[in-house]
Amino acid sequence: MPRPGVVEHPDDWSGGKAWTGVHDRWLRAQRFDSLPLQLTYDTAYETMLAAVARRDRLDEAIVALAADSTFTPVVHRLGCLRGVSTLTAFGLAVEIGDWHRFTGRSIGAYLGLVPIESSSGATRSRGGITKTGNGHARRLLVEAAWHHRPTYRAPGADLRRRWELATPAARDRGQRANRRLQTRWAHLDARGKRSTVANAAIARELAGWCWSLAVLED
Repeated sequence: MPRPGVVEHPDDWSGGKAWTGVHDRWLRAQRFDSLPLQLTYDTAYETMLAAVARRDRLDEAIVALAADSTFTPVVHRLGCLRGVSTLTAFGLAVEIGDWHRFTGRSIGAYLGLVPIESSSGATRSRGGITKTGNGHARRLLVEAAWHHRPTYRAPGADLRRRWELATPAARDRGQRANRRLQTRWAHLDARGKRSTVANAAIARELAGWCWSLAVLED
């Protein structure tokens, strides 16, 4: 617990991950002898709470839209994948629109998830991803790809709830994708690949699995 009257640096928090219940209780417990400092701190904390509440209200509204729109069938199928919550699935469905424009291989290039290639004579080298195309959809996939790194044995409660909204065919394909992507993560980790590079590769493959689910007939 910080000492009264001492301006604590953010790095002084050492109780685990930030923005958890424990961290919030620590934030609420901060007290300063200086009244202007305390007022400034309290105002900042209240502003953060208001922003979180506004975000939660918008999330709830988006979930409601996702449950009753032309994109709903695609959202339900994409939700069979780890890391692809309703918000992520709806975002991908809206941003990409007509998935039939692509193939499982071309969608990665459209989203800028393929590596930059340069060649000189017989030498060919690869750099980072191109980051062309739809940046928002790419960010959603990159964030979702991290969820495939932990060991996968069985779907968790949230994933099971999403599975209930999908067809057996979509659930089966999602299960195969989840196992495949976690195996790929383990392989890249074993090779000592830098995590950000590995995650980009997983995001590229995840894009292909998303495409296969999006075009799957119900």
